[in-house]
Amino acid sequence: MKVILLKDHKELGKAGELVEAKDGFARNFLFPRKVAIEANEENLAEWKKQKAIEEKEEAENKKAALELKKKIEKSKVELKAKAGEGGKLFGAITSKDIATALDKQIGIKIDKKKIELSDNIKTSGLTNVNLKLYPEVNATLKVSVVTE
Repeated sequence: MKVILLKDHKELGKAGELVEAKDGFARNFLFPRKVAIEANEENLAEWKKQKAIEEKEEAENKKAALELKKKIEKSKVELKAKAGEGGKLFGAITSKDIATALDKQIGIKIDKKKIELSDNIKTSGLTNVNLKLYPEVNATLKVSVVTE
């Protein structure tokens, strides 16, 4: 029997998927617990409409992320920090510092968790930082650390 999952199920799949389940399992477990609904004509039509809406939203979000990527890759963020001999900073530049500077200087708000730093920036100069904007959409931001 084909069913549409309403909730994630570890053996069958994720919510919103159309899956095959045994008749007894569906009638005695999935339907009473509201984990799934039967994939009849009416429910399938509604499911297809919902999938089309989700795909459209996904495409719009990806397009917005690509536009943001273009804007980010054209820009450069400058941070000031105190440094000692050889350009070594007192302290370090973190992803939070970069997110704050990006918001103040360019006007783009990015969550600090989306900024991928292998290690905090500890030297002055130009550094390329990877930003994960959307699945499969990454941007490279130029971060210039200037000593005071």
